[in-house]
Parts: sequence; structure tokens; C-alpha cells
Amino acid sequence: MKHKIQYLFFFVFLLFLASCSHKKEQYNAVGKTDTTAIFISSKVISDSLFVGDQACKKCHKQEYKNWKGSFHDKAMQIASDSSVLGNFDNQRFTSQKVTSHFYKKDGNYYVNTQGPDGEYYDYKIEYTFGVKPLQQYIVKFPNGRYQCLNTAWDSQKNKWFSLYPDFKVVHSDWLHWTKGAMNWNNMCADCHSTNVRKNYNTSTDSYHTQYSLINVSCEACHGPGKEHISQVTKLAGQYKKSTSNLKMTTGMPSKKIVDECARCHMRREQISTNYNYKGTLLDHYYPNLIMQNTYYPDGQILDEDYVYGSFIQSKMYHNGVSCVNCHNPHSTSIKFEGNKLCMQCHEPAKFNVPSHYKHLSNSEGAKCVNCHMPGKFYMKNDFRRDHSLRIPRPDLSIAYGTPNACTQCHTDKDNKWALENYKKMFGEPKKNHFSDLLAPGLTGKPNGLNSLLTLAKDTAYPVMARASAINGMKPYLNAQVVNQLLSFLKDDSSLVKAASLDVLGQIDNKDYFSYFLPLLKDKKRAVRIKAFFAIGGLDELQVPKEYQEAYKKVKAEFNANINQNADFVGGRMKKADYYLKKGKLSLAISEYEKALKIDNLNNIARTNLANLYYRNGDMVKAEEAFKTIIKQEPAYGETYYSYALLLSELNRTNEAIAQIKKAIQYMPDNIRLYYNLGLMYTKVNNYAQAKITVKKGLEKSPQNGDLLYILAYTYFKNKEYENAKKTAEKLVQLYPNNQSYINFYNQLKGNR
Repeated sequence: MKHKIQYLFFFVFLLFLASCSHKKEQYNAVGKTDTTAIFISSKVISDSLFVGDQACKKCHKQEYKNWKGSFHDKAMQIASDSSVLGNFDNQRFTSQKVTSHFYKKDGNYYVNTQGPDGEYYDYKIEYTFGVKPLQQYIVKFPNGRYQCLNTAWDSQKNKWFSLYPDFKVVHSDWLHWTKGAMNWNNMCADCHSTNVRKNYNTSTDSYHTQYSLINVSCEACHGPGKEHISQVTKLAGQYKKSTSNLKMTTGMPSKKIVDECARCHMRREQISTNYNYKGTLLDHYYPNLIMQNTYYPDGQILDEDYVYGSFIQSKMYHNGVSCVNCHNPHSTSIKFEGNKLCMQCHEPAKFNVPSHYKHLSNSEGAKCVNCHMPGKFYMKNDFRRDHSLRIPRPDLSIAYGTPNACTQCHTDKDNKWALENYKKMFGEPKKNHFSDLLAPGLTGKPNGLNSLLTLAKDTAYPVMARASAINGMKPYLNAQVVNQLLSFLKDDSSLVKAASLDVLGQIDNKDYFSYFLPLLKDKKRAVRIKAFFAIGGLDELQVPKEYQEAYKKVKAEFNANINQNADFVGGRMKKADYYLKKGKLSLAISEYEKALKIDNLNNIARTNLANLYYRNGDMVKAEEAFKTIIKQEPAYGETYYSYALLLSELNRTNEAIAQIKKAIQYMPDNIRLYYNLGLMYTKVNNYAQAKITVKKGLEKSPQNGDLLYILAYTYFKNKEYENAKKTAEKLVQLYPNNQSYINFYNQLKGNR
């Protein structure tokens, strides 16, 4: 039976950084919400309003001294003898059979390396990026593009190295240094300079990127200083009396400080066209939630998350700790070395003693960060710590394959050993962390959906975890889940509302639009834009009068968001999915094809495109797309499954069976595969294999209604009427409210 709700087959690939006392927060942070819309303009701030660090130095000598030479100061520099750290003295470096030659000519720095067509060219180094532990180099390309080399300088070991030494990155790959992954304009600029405007032109596929100041200056954090300087001058230097609207000032609530830093220290999607210091975090950016490939299912770092997404999971964040409690905001260095940093808040007699850390004093195991902030190396040599500040959980490692600090240090031991020793030292792990509910849901455990719902509803848990639980419900989406999700649209958390809209936005059913329309007036731009996407299937003339003004304003915000991200695969996919909601299939196909021009290896986009080709009746292109995916990613089981369904529709059932059997090899726990394979076997009258297949599925999920139904149907087709009736009777007992099962059982009872 087809359910009343129809679902669009698409994925939105998101694109992508006070005191410790229990002080009541007045700031309306990422976790809080408001229903009064404030339409913040994305108007660009003029370069003339930025005065530069030398103007700040006059009054803020100590702050300037701390900042000078910091990672922020050196975030981006013009390539010169004073800024370049790498050895360009006729040096050669080879990785994956590509040799780069670094040299100087006429006082400038050059590299001869593989270009976008696989041939070798000379490139002038225009800028340096960063200083420690590595420095990258930027070259100029046509159409306003600037690209970062994937060969970088290790400033600790003083040698050249590859950022991707373990990958054979060919010149046509998105990861190649001449392609999107290493593009400065959209991947780097916004956080390495001050007042950046990407200025991407979708019609010409070109950039005219601008900034006010080349590095992360004082005004990158505090905002343009011209008005402040003017007021201080009039006040004869008494800057504390200035009323100018500077950002990140003394006395700011801790959560607001974190949100301000998060603008760059966060893996996120950009919502607005330009960041202009107006509004709040969710008016300009939307953070990546805890999801596959970015985080482990318990929320620990997997890929780079740039701190924010981890830190807002932590107990510290929710108890008023902010970035500046541990880091000097101007030098960016930590305030104290060793455990003294943590003992600012934690009682030394209780926590900085062997009875707590269970290791020898002054050993690596006695350091707080090694147990509670383990880390990973990114970009090959950049070690970054997990800021979720959690207690090690080897029991979760055993259940879900997540890391724990114990075996990251004791590399010769396994998780079973870690759990046994943990119990000896601390007793049974306390199962009161959100990961005990999130991990089962994200990994598809039998009770996973209920775990996610429990987590999402419990406001005692971090908003990041609750929103991630909602995002994790996408694979479970049905009528009952939809009804649960609708209640979250009135949640106190804007992040929770936005996550709910992301999931509900997959529904192509106008019956739910009345729930989404009020959110066009939400205070946060991120929520409004997601609400607009969710009602994409609504014609503008059908918008109720009370929402028409808001609809027009949010439409402009939505279009600006789409254009802002049009140089990303995810941006093109989102535009395509919006066209699908509008019923414009050919335009959606065009956008997916453009997405693949950006990254020809993005098989999320290609899978969706293959299904759209199928929907459009272009079976040849659909089949070609599936074959391309299989060639590029032969171990990706989902493709075999989708390809099998296409072949089945084309009545090429035996070929479909072969493909779905391959899908089972890679996804043996996917119950739906056994259902479809069993159904295909009945289609070719191979009832013996149908029964074997379905019974294998039932071994994994004994009470699965779909499998029991197919088994009963197979028995019936094979004239095993008693077995059919017994199986159908079990179905009715398990699902007494399912009228389809009841009707089927009654038909079998009447069979002679």
C-alpha cells in the first residue's frame, strides 16, 4: 500500500568553527528562539569603515602585543621573504607520482606542478596561509579563482609534505588542488580575512572576492572601528564611555562569546550573502549537526568540525564556560599549561590527584586533556582536540565502533580490556549521556527510533544532541514520525526547529504546509529559509494573506542563500530539490548535472540524478549513472539496490536479482533488501529461493511485518496454504490494527 504521504527522493548535502559559575544567561543563543521576525539586511559593510590594527594599537597596546604574530595575525599574508616559511631553494617534492618543484625567480616564489589538465605548469605564489604547524600557499587562477596547493610546508619538521598522501588524487578529482576542495574563494576566505565578500557570479562561474583587511584583524572579531575611533577621539581617549556598537566586548554572556567565535570555528553552511555583524549566529550560518562522516555516532569528532559543534555538546558550555576561559582571545594560546587550566574551575584536591585520574602523577595519563579531550590529526600534521569534554566510554566503543581515550593511548590494548579496567577503577559506566540514545538511532539499532525520539524530547540534553537526534530520523520517516516532528516546530530551540524543518522538508504533501507557514515569521533567518524550502510546493498565489509579506521577504532570503552556495555541490542539489517541489523536473535534472560538473565523483548527487532520469523516463541515462557509481564506488551497497529496483521496473528481473544480491553482500543488515529480493524471486516463480531469502531476513528481524507478509504470500503462491494461513495469522496477532494484513488473512481463510 502507498501511504498518504509521498516523499521526494533526495538528499540535502549540507555544505559545508565569563566565568565558570552557574550564571543565568540573558543572551538569546543558538538554543533559544523567538517568534518575532527580524529581517536583518545582508548589506555589505564598506571597506572605509575598517581602520586597521595600527589604529587599535594606540589605545589597546597589550591586546595588540598579544595579537601580533598570532595565528589570527598570520592567517593570510602576501607572499614575501618575511612571510614565506617553506624552502623554495630549488626543492622538489614527490607524492603519488606528482613532483612539485619549488623555486624563486626575480624575487618571487614559484612552484612547477601538475595543473587542472594533468600537465605541468609554473605558478606564482601569491599568498601564504597560516604558520604553524603548517603553512599553505595560494596561486591565482582565471575567473577570479585562487587555489591552495595540497603540498604544504611542515613548519615544525621543516619539510614539504602532502595533505593527501594516502589518496591518489587525479587532476579531474574535486580534491585536486586546482578544483573545488582547495578553492580559497569558497572554502577558506571567509575565515582567514576580515569583511570578506565572496562575490560569486553564477552566470559566468567566476569570482570577484574582496576583503577589507587581509588577515583576521582586531575588527574581524570586534567589527568595523571607524565609529569607535571617532567617538573616542571626541571623548579625549576615554574609550570605555564609547557607545559605538563594537562586538565581543568585556562582560558579554558566555554563550554569546561562543557564538561569536563560532562564525569561523564551526563546520557550517552559510545562510546569508554577507556577514555584516548584524543579528545572531543563525541569521548567517547553520552548523553541521552530528551526522555520518563528520562525527562518530556518539558525537565525537571524526572529520574536522572546527570545535563549535563539539563544544556545545559539553557540560562546560552549559555551565557558563566560554572560549575565553581557556584561551587568550588575542593571542589564541591557552591561558595555562597542564592541569592548571582545568583547575581554574575544578577543585584540585578532588580532581588533580591520582585517586581521580588513576595514573602516575606527572604522567601523560594524569593530564585532564588526554582523558577528556582526546584528539586527531587533520591535514596530516595538525592535532586538534575534541572539545565535547566527555568521560571515556569503552562500552560504547564496543557497541558502535566509536573511539575512546583509553585505547587511543594504550594502543596495544582493545576496547574489551579498556572496559574491564574502567569498571575496576570507576565502576559501571553511567548511561546518562546523550550518546546512549543518539548512537543507537544513528546506527539503525532495533530500538533506534525510540531512542532518538526520547533524546529529542528531553530538554535536559544539549540542543546540539536534540537537533541531531531529529536529523537522524530521516531514514525512519513515516506518518507517526511526522506527527512527532511537527510538535518540535514549536520548540524553544531554534536549532531544533531548523533540524525539524530539514527532515519535514522532504515531504511532498501540502496538508502540512499550515504547520510551516508561521515559521516564515521566525526570528532566525536559518529557520525562515528552511521553512520556505519546506513549503516549496506551494504556489505563491496560494499563500494566505497574513503570510504574504513575510513570504516575499523570505523568498528573497532563500534565493540569496541559494545563489550564495551555488558554487557548492550541496547548493546546486538544494536548488534542484526546490525545483522538484515546484514540479519542474527538467530544471532539477539540470541542477544535478551542474552539481556533477563541480564534483564528478559526488555519488550522492549522481544517485539522485539517476533516479530523476528514471522518473523522467530516460532509462538509458539512469542506467548509465548507476553503472558509473558502481565503477567509482564498487563497495557502496545502496547503488546496487537502487539499480536493482530500476531493472525490476524494466522487467529485467533476473538482472535485478543479481544486483540486489550484491547489495546484500555490502549491507547484510538492511532488512528491506531481503523483502525486495524475496519479492523478485516470486516474480520469476522461484518460490524456494524466495522462502530462503525471506527467512534469512526474519532471522535478523523476526517480527518484521513486510517479511512475514511476503513469506505468507510465497507460501500461498507455492500452494502451501496451511503455512500461508499460519504466517498470516501471526501477522494479524502482531499487527492487529493493520487492515491490509487482516484482509489478506481473511482471503487465505476463505481459500479452498
